[in-house]
Amino acid sequence: MNIDIIAGARPNFMKIAPIISAIKEKSEAGFNISYRLIHTGQHYDKKMSGDFFEQLGIPEPNINLEAGGGTQAEQTAAIMVRYEKVLMESKPDLVLVVGDVTSTMACAIVAQKLHVKVAHVEAGIRSGDWTMPEEINRMVTDSITNYFFTTTEIANDSLRKTGVTDDRIFFVGNTMIDTLLKNRTKFIKPSIWDELGLQAGSYIVMTLHRPANVDEEGKLKELLQEIIDNSENLPLIFPVHPRTAKILQGLGVSSERLHMVEPLGYLEFNYLVEKAKAVVTDSGGITEETTVMGVPCMTLRDNTERPETITIGTNELLGTNPKAIKPAFGKLFKGEWKKGGIPELWDGKTGERIINALLKLES
Repeated sequence: MNIDIIAGARPNFMKIAPIISAIKEKSEAGFNISYRLIHTGQHYDKKMSGDFFEQLGIPEPNINLEAGGGTQAEQTAAIMVRYEKVLMESKPDLVLVVGDVTSTMACAIVAQKLHVKVAHVEAGIRSGDWTMPEEINRMVTDSITNYFFTTTEIANDSLRKTGVTDDRIFFVGNTMIDTLLKNRTKFIKPSIWDELGLQAGSYIVMTLHRPANVDEEGKLKELLQEIIDNSENLPLIFPVHPRTAKILQGLGVSSERLHMVEPLGYLEFNYLVEKAKAVVTDSGGITEETTVMGVPCMTLRDNTERPETITIGTNELLGTNPKAIKPAFGKLFKGEWKKGGIPELWDGKTGERIINALLKLES
């Protein structure tokens, strides 16, 4: 069984690492399985991609489509045109896509049009928000997927409602958590730890990048000011996404406690998250990691495609109204934040389950 594994953006790399590891183990054990790693080039900043390959032990891609940059449509088109050429020369038995980025949707479409089956890892999650490009990517990908690998029973139910039969749904858990658990003992103290004199439980980590939060300068300024005003005297560590960095220039928000730093590698960033008092974010993936590490998480979004991080985990959905920040910090500093638990099958063995399922399908 020959599998094309598609990766194009930072979250993909965390999700494919356990799958590649499981394929290698099965291959070494004598199973007929191999893979070709296709990097679409959707993220081309070294801190957003290259570091992940090095730190997570992912081999160099077999093929790099180098399709970064441009608008949503331009990027989708570039990936599709270049991946089609790859498949015209050599088809795998299966194309495996992960998550909800442009690369996932684009390569799934190309594969199906050339009659190659598609497996979608992290299938079935939904926010219900069609203003998010990721939601469109999820819906399109799942509408043409053959095999669905899911993170929760919520995702299973979502797929069933669209007519997907149970024989095509595989509840396997979360590969992102496989990567987290495997690397938790390898986290690296970033240089800013000593430079700023940080102490465990005595700082806040922030990440903001979604258009709803950062595209309007006035809104972003108000969000940052509310965080600064209500975080007591704790340092605020803000690894700045390239998209956000451009908008922050000239915004005029400043505090001696607000430390904007370059994007961090996976091991450095999670070192900070694990020891933080809390995380303020608009990222979906980070809410999963904070749930497993038991770190309070405030999500500045009006919806989430990962409701289990709220119903089971340590995450709370604050919305995008800056006025919601003060009461949330009040709860945190009073020691009233929920403890949370870990969702079913988020146990570090998801990659293995995925490959076992694919081998059974092939037999």
